[in-house]
Amino acid sequence: MRLAQNQADWYKDTFDALVENVAGVVLGKESVIELTFTTMLAGGHLLLEDAPGTGKTQLAKSMAATLQGTHSRIQFTPDLLPSDVTGITVYDQQRQEFEFHKGPIFSSIVLADEINRASPKTQSALLEVMEEGRVTVDGVSHEVGSPFMVIATQNPIEQAGTYRLPEAQLDRFLMKTSIGYPAHEFMMKIMSGSIERNASGRVEAVITQEAVTEMVELAGGVHISEAVLDYMSKLIQFTRDSKDSRLGVSVRGGIGLARAVRAWAASRGRTYVLPDDVKTLAPSVLAHRIVIDPEAEFSGVTGEKIIEQAIAKVAAPQDRHQAA
Repeated sequence: MRLAQNQADWYKDTFDALVENVAGVVLGKESVIELTFTTMLAGGHLLLEDAPGTGKTQLAKSMAATLQGTHSRIQFTPDLLPSDVTGITVYDQQRQEFEFHKGPIFSSIVLADEINRASPKTQSALLEVMEEGRVTVDGVSHEVGSPFMVIATQNPIEQAGTYRLPEAQLDRFLMKTSIGYPAHEFMMKIMSGSIERNASGRVEAVITQEAVTEMVELAGGVHISEAVLDYMSKLIQFTRDSKDSRLGVSVRGGIGLARAVRAWAASRGRTYVLPDDVKTLAPSVLAHRIVIDPEAEFSGVTGEKIIEQAIAKVAAPQDRHQAA
């Protein structure tokens, strides 16, 4: 069912309230906060890659506190086992049957801190649950519930003792972004409040899990015209045809972009997607899915640069009515 204008207005007001709530703790990073909530309302997962101490964990914890749901934090380390994430089946001698003990993955918001420090075997424990929303242990599937979102963090430096995320894992993150250092004025505010060690602890919940689920469903009713779909498809094809890429954006990436721009348009109070929505989100949704040719990577080519080229060279629909 197509999104009605009054529903879009409610969606926008609620989205703005969510962003404002977290922005009171993560200062000067409204654009990153908007991307984070867009990822959640598109039913996806987020990868935050940035230097240490920029507020990645603070953002994830503040967002989790904004929801009236459960949240957990998993500190990924080289000795972490898959069962430490998903849970384990234990034999109950009194009842004489096996009982499943849920792991920390069974939460509304899961913070996977420094995900690239765990072994590939442990990282793979997230593949099924991020894609299908369930965990299979000893042949039995267990649903994690809805809403469900993984916010993973990793540092682009300190690579000793880390395991690079494989393409299959990266492809399951709807968006990848970074926070960056705060501007001068916000840095002063952060330092002035440095006595408060857990600022995210004062964030109050402003939305229920049921409301989040409703917003996810409403975003699915945002209209994408044939012209905008054609534009999105051509951008994706550009990444596949680029001489600098060994592997372009996957089909999953295209589906993720469609979900993300719907949620973004609704957060702007619109019932339809514009090409500008695609241009805004394409770098965060598509760039991390591109496998760069080794020679091109040595020359400084990145996924972000290929997306920039695609946006510059692929013509977008010009007629607003046609795009809508």
